[in-house]
This record gives sequence, structure tokens and C-alpha cells, in this order.
Amino acid sequence: MKDILGQAIHDHYYKKPKHKLWINNQYGPREQMPVDIYFRDEDDMPDIEWLALNECRGQVLDIGAGAGGHALLLQERGFDVTALDISPLAAGVMEARGVNKVVIADIFKYQEQQYDTLLLLMNGIGLTGTLLNLKVFLQHVKQLLKQGGQLLFDSSDIAYLYEDKLPDDGKYYGEIQYQYQYNQQKTDWFPWLYADEKNLATIAGETGYDMEVLLEDEFKQYLVRLTLK
Repeated sequence: MKDILGQAIHDHYYKKPKHKLWINNQYGPREQMPVDIYFRDEDDMPDIEWLALNECRGQVLDIGAGAGGHALLLQERGFDVTALDISPLAAGVMEARGVNKVVIADIFKYQEQQYDTLLLLMNGIGLTGTLLNLKVFLQHVKQLLKQGGQLLFDSSDIAYLYEDKLPDDGKYYGEIQYQYQYNQQKTDWFPWLYADEKNLATIAGETGYDMEVLLEDEFKQYLVRLTLK
């Protein structure tokens, strides 16, 4: 798939001619994604991200690290943090910004070492795409967790998008198709997952995890910690 998000992050960092980054979806009009959101500092981060960073411990793997904002903050706090992203362009920006350990990899194939904390923020768990693939992911990352390790990630219940008239097409309503559009380029459509707490708790239990909700806001966004039973 074209590295469109990585290109947008790269162009923003190097102050190249800026284009708007759009996200096309299949439920409504396209939405603009402000690229500077990937470059926020601690003061501009929402409570969910701030709390997640405070709950990190030990060696951290920041999955889908983007422009490295979270990894840099953890690094400043003295953490041994590895920033992982599938985008070579985003990885180059992270290195330029001073992230010490950057890995270009597909998390589903990554198995190099173990960590105390696996971190996925800005709905990073969405990269699993479907509830079925979320199970695959949770099984896979067990090998990346040290004894007593944890996963920290946020997601949200997006039932509100449908004004509580959930589709009855047999598909889970939180499985969304998206497409990035930037500088007259488009990615292929790709699946992105928003998991409600009930379904996530069920899947976590089925795959051998205990789940703790650390924070939930009024927009049905929530932060969870998963630990192996």
C-alpha cells in the first residue's frame, strides 16, 4: 500500500509544500486529518494519552508510533522505548526527531524481543481491522510480553455514528473501511477497527487476558490495560 500517511508526516516535518490529508470513509463525507496532531507535545495530548504514558513501565514497544511523539516523551522520562511503524518515511522522521530506537516492521510479523509494555495510542489497536483479526493480534503479541507485561491501548464505541440504528448487514459496526488521500494520491481501502468495551472484554477473555478499564470519557472513548491471566 502507498505510504501516504508517512509522506504527509515527512512533508510536515521537513516543511515541504503542504497538502491536506483526507480520510475517506464509507459512512459519510470525507474528513480532514490535521497532520500536526502527530507532532503534539505533552500539553496538547488528551487525558487518555497522558494517562497511558503515565501507566507505562519497563521496556516499552510503541506500536504504530507515527511521528514518535509518545516515544520521545517516554524517552525524556528515562524509559527504554522502541518505536515501531510500518512506514519507512515515518520511521525516518522519528530518527530525525531523536527517537533512539526505531524499527520498521509489520507488528503481525515482529517477534524480535520481549517488552514490559506494548503501547498503541490514537486508537492504534484499529490496525487489527476486524474483531477476528484482533484475536489473531492478541495471540501473536503474547510472545512479545515479558512476565507480568501489559498492553495499553485506547478505542471507542462508535455506535453514535449510526444514530443508534446499527446496520444489520451481519458485519460488526465498528469495522470501518478507510482510505487516505494526499497530494492527488490515494491508498487502497483498508479496514480499521473501533471495538466497544463489551466485545473487547469478551475477546480479551477468550485469548487469555484480564482487562482493566483505566479511563472512559463522555465520547465513549476508553483506555484499557490487558494483562495475561
